[in-house]
Amino acid sequence: MSILGSSRPVSAGVGNSNDQTRRHNLSTVLTTLHHGGAQTRADLTRRLGLNRSTIAALVGELVELGLAYETASTDHGSVGRPSPFVHPNERVAVIAVNPDTDAIIIGLVGLGGKVHRRIRYETEGLPSVRETVNIVRAVVDGMRGELESTYRIAGAGIAVPGLVRTGDGMVTLAPHLDWHDEPLAELLSDALGYPATAGNDANLGIIAESIYGAGRGVKDLVYVNGSPSGIGGGVLVGGVPLLGAEGYGAELGHTLVNGEGLLCHCGRTGCLETEVQLGRLLAVLGRETIDGDELDQILLSNTDPAVDAEITRQLDVLSAALANFVSMFNPERILLGGFLGSLIAAHPERLREGVQAASFSQLAGTLTLERAQLRSRLLLVGAAEIAFQSLLEDPANASL
Repeated sequence: MSILGSSRPVSAGVGNSNDQTRRHNLSTVLTTLHHGGAQTRADLTRRLGLNRSTIAALVGELVELGLAYETASTDHGSVGRPSPFVHPNERVAVIAVNPDTDAIIIGLVGLGGKVHRRIRYETEGLPSVRETVNIVRAVVDGMRGELESTYRIAGAGIAVPGLVRTGDGMVTLAPHLDWHDEPLAELLSDALGYPATAGNDANLGIIAESIYGAGRGVKDLVYVNGSPSGIGGGVLVGGVPLLGAEGYGAELGHTLVNGEGLLCHCGRTGCLETEVQLGRLLAVLGRETIDGDELDQILLSNTDPAVDAEITRQLDVLSAALANFVSMFNPERILLGGFLGSLIAAHPERLREGVQAASFSQLAGTLTLERAQLRSRLLLVGAAEIAFQSLLEDPANASL
């Protein structure tokens, strides 16, 4: 499985003993640490298929580059000299950004997926691309002293609720934000002084969950994310992201669920994202905007029949849509993120039973349906993954 548009696999793979592939091996070791956390040199030797001296040299180089550090092993009962632990340096970090219709989330994410900061900047009305860039610049400038004294910044990544051209980070269409053909990555790079990359939020979400969350080790996976701007999707087939010809694949939010429903911005009637919608949930809650963590608390403690009726309605529509995805992709697991995760947390059995009842039984027999584990960190971690891409591909030559 590869990061969007890149030749670098999401999983680190194994090493290569050919001396001419030191760059590949260095990338493999750093990616293994970034995705798997601290490991002993002995663990790396076994996992990557390289000999001890090669691992020692590669780890030594990563330490010299400031990308990793070692600590003494705590296993004093082993025979011989204990193998030291190798850690990814979480102080090597990226700026992660997730703009949406009601707020811009800005984070600082270190190697290993460590979220050091998460700032939710609420906006009045839809933020334009220029306003988004200016807000991110202002927040980052406010942290500039700490960034320069404590961290090394490798770049910036943006998770966008819309169609993003993976090659250059051009947002071709983010309909709920009313963005059209905007060179977002280029504009943010110029504003921050760091290289910036952008991708579709749902595609980045499934990558983050596959590496750090509930999708780890699952090769056939459907991820459905609900945000203020609508519903997005990501699909893994045999461990490979389903991107489509232009990188716009798996627009699951535009699955037809109600032929007599509401008009969608895409021009169709009754799309999933018009029927299962955060805005309709907020309306019965009497709220205009809400953070995901707060929504969890409200739904889990809810005693209002009107709110419960809306939750039930949305879950039943979602069940039918997910059953369609089971028929299309035959996934091993379906993950729900954003406010969809809050819905399943409120009534988990109703959704699971609804999907089973509506699905082709032979396809749904072994299906598991779970909430995404990374919760409010998910899209920041996903955005960070594409920002770390160049560093992970060539650690020795990345500019920090």
